[in-house]
Amino acid sequence: MVNKEKILPFIEAKREMLFNISDTIWGYAETRFEEFKSSDLLCKVLADEGFTLTKGIAGMETAFIASYGSGKPVIGFLGEFDALYGLSQEAGIAEKKPLEGGGKGHGCGHHALGVGALAAALAVKEYIEKNKIKGTVKYFGCPGEEIGCGKVYMAREGCFDDLDAAITWHPFNSNGIMNSNSLATCAVLFKFHGISSHAAASPHLGRSALDAVELMNIGVNFLREHAEQEVRLHYAIIDTGGRNPNVVQAEASVMHEMRAPKLSQITDLYERIVDIAKGAALMTGTRFDVVFEMAASNLLNNNVLQSLLYEKFVEAGSVPVDEKDIEFARKIRETLNEKQKKFDDGLAVTMFKAGSDVISQISNKEIVDIIYPYDPVETQAMASTDVGDVSWIVPTAQIMTACYAKDTAGHSWQMVAQGKSNLCHKGLLQAGKVMALAGAELLENTQLVEKAKEEHDRRRGGETYKCPIPPDVKPLASR
Repeated sequence: MVNKEKILPFIEAKREMLFNISDTIWGYAETRFEEFKSSDLLCKVLADEGFTLTKGIAGMETAFIASYGSGKPVIGFLGEFDALYGLSQEAGIAEKKPLEGGGKGHGCGHHALGVGALAAALAVKEYIEKNKIKGTVKYFGCPGEEIGCGKVYMAREGCFDDLDAAITWHPFNSNGIMNSNSLATCAVLFKFHGISSHAAASPHLGRSALDAVELMNIGVNFLREHAEQEVRLHYAIIDTGGRNPNVVQAEASVMHEMRAPKLSQITDLYERIVDIAKGAALMTGTRFDVVFEMAASNLLNNNVLQSLLYEKFVEAGSVPVDEKDIEFARKIRETLNEKQKKFDDGLAVTMFKAGSDVISQISNKEIVDIIYPYDPVETQAMASTDVGDVSWIVPTAQIMTACYAKDTAGHSWQMVAQGKSNLCHKGLLQAGKVMALAGAELLENTQLVEKAKEEHDRRRGGETYKCPIPPDVKPLASR
C-alpha cells in the first residue's frame, strides 16, 4: 500500500498556489470552448511542473493533454474549467448579487474541479519522479462540459485510448463515491424559418417561425406521457424572432435536450422529436434546420476503482470543517426554503443508499462532514456527464467532496457565491489527495489495474464505444 506521507505533504505544500488558481478561474468564468484564459493558466502551471503538453486537440483550442513519465500503466485525471450562462454572482455573500447582469458564473464548481485534478496529477508526477517507478500520469484539460461535451470530441479522436484508468471528481455538498449511473443526453437546436409580414395589415402573407416553435414545444410536452419513466425532456427558446408583436416573426429557434438511461433510447427520442418539428413546420408553413449541439453517453461504473477510491478517502479523511465554514454555510442555508433544506437527505437515500443512521448524522448539520459509506449497489442519477464517454473506453471512477453548504442546489447563485470559500478550497484539496493516493496505488499495484479492466470488459458486454456525436459535427463556441 502506498504510504500517504509520500503524497499528502506535497499537496499541502501546494495549497496556496492551488487556491489562487481556482479563484482565478472562478473570476474568468468562461463558457464552453472559449475558456482561453483558464486553459492557458492550467497549461502554464503544468509546463512549469515538467509536464509535456499537447494543445488544441480534437478541434478545440482550449482542450489539452499534459503528460509525464513513460510506459504502463497510464493513469489519467480529468479536469474541467467551464462556467455557466446567467449565473454571475459576487463571492462570499449570502444574497443574490450579480457581478454583471446576465453574466456568467461557476455554478457547477468546475473552477475547483480542474484544480483538484491538477493537484492529483502534480502529486502523482512527484511520486513517479521521487520513487523512480515506471508509469505515466496524464492530465486532460476538458473544455465545454456544460452544453458542449468536450470529452466526447476527445473520445472521438482517441485521446483516452491509451489510458489504463481514468479518475476524476466533482465539487458537491457531501463526501462520497459517485456510484450512480448517469443519463445519456443529446441537445439539438431547431431553427425555424418563416416569412415576415405586418401582423395587422397582411397577416395572411406571413408565416410565423415563432408559432412553429410554440407548436413544437406543445408536441414535445405531449410526448412526455409516452416516454420511459426515467426520461427527461427540457427546452429553452433561444431566439423568439423579435420584440414587436405587430410583426410576424420570420425567425425563431428552440433548443431541446433529451436524457435517458441508455444511448439507444436517445436515438429513438431524437427521431420522434424531429418528427414533431416536421409537424410544426407543416402546420405553420415554415421550414427548419437542425443544429446538433451536443451529446453524451451514459456512464459505466467500475467497482474496483470505486472501492480503491473509497479506501483512500477513508485514509485521507473527510473535508475538515471549522466554525467559520459552518457560519457561512448557515447563512447560505437561510436563503433556502424548508423543502430545499431536505434535498441532501433525500439524495443520500436515493443516490447513496444511506440508512437512517447516516441521515441522523447529517439532517441537522449545515455542512455534511462525514464520508458516505460506499455501497456498490448502483442507482440512477437524473443528470448527465461527458465522463460517461470516457467510461466506455477505459475503467473510470469519480468521487465528490463537500465544497458547499448542505442542500446547495447545483447551477444556483448560492453555489457561485461559495466558489471561493474556505470550504471549497479545502474540498478541492481533499479531492486531490484522495485521487493522488489512488493514482499512486494503481501505479504500484498493476493487478488492481487488470481487475478494473476485467470488470470494464464485463460491463461493456461485448459492445464497443460508439460516439454519440455525428462525425461531421464540430465543437460550437458560446452563442
